[in-house]
Amino acid sequence: MAIEKVLVVGAGQMGHGIAQVCVTGGAEVKLFDTSEKAAQRGYDKILAAVKRGVEKGRYSDTDMKDFAGRLSLVKSYDEALDVDMVIEAAPENVDIKRKIATDMDTLMPKKVILATTTSALPITDIMNQTKHPERTIGTHFHHPPAVMKLVEVVNGFSTAPETTNTMIKFLASVGKAPVPCKDYPGFVSSRVGIIMINEGIHTLADGVSSAEDIDAACRYGFNWPMGPLELSDLIGLETILMILDDLTFKLGDRFRPSPLLRQMVSAGHIGVKVGKGFYDHSKKG
Repeated sequence: MAIEKVLVVGAGQMGHGIAQVCVTGGAEVKLFDTSEKAAQRGYDKILAAVKRGVEKGRYSDTDMKDFAGRLSLVKSYDEALDVDMVIEAAPENVDIKRKIATDMDTLMPKKVILATTTSALPITDIMNQTKHPERTIGTHFHHPPAVMKLVEVVNGFSTAPETTNTMIKFLASVGKAPVPCKDYPGFVSSRVGIIMINEGIHTLADGVSSAEDIDAACRYGFNWPMGPLELSDLIGLETILMILDDLTFKLGDRFRPSPLLRQMVSAGHIGVKVGKGFYDHSKKG
């Protein structure tokens, strides 16, 4: 089965980034959000990113027209019943994602693959009320999706091999590096990466070094594109805390979050999206 048409549900940071990946990779993309303003904002951000790509010589003017012609906004799921795949990119909340999954399971033809995008939530828990769990799967895109190549392809308890193979082929075709894994707490990258982020926060809380110097040490010492505190601000500290709390419950105390992280989330200093986290982002952009 070839994936030619995709519905992306959720036009936030991850959703519009995933839509951009799909449309620049050759698919026809329909973008939906419960907020029409958010949907339009996501749509505009995709076209702005493509325009920057034209200015940098990555795309041509013809490419931009082609991408714009294959990207559209829809106001309801009923306008997207002809798609081959749905990729849900709602907030990291099992109840919200489960509701979308069951709605899609009822509406979409049986051949349509239903994918949920999550960094740590159990795929089987999200999809356990669908009537066709064999067509469900998890996709852990990394932020920002248009830049980061890795996508973990997470098999739920009932995911069919055909669904996995189709997803892997599609992701490879749009320029990503798909890595299959089991539906186990934290998958691979969240499980390993979140400990490094948490340790960076512990290091700051212990007064070992400044945020800037901790990030510099990791960038230059490990050749990371950004340090753990920079990455925390980009992802969102509330998301980091949610993942750590969940993994602590499921896998033990080695994932227990730094008290500093919990305090910052309580204070509302959650990163780029609000202009303040480990860094002051209020004067940027």
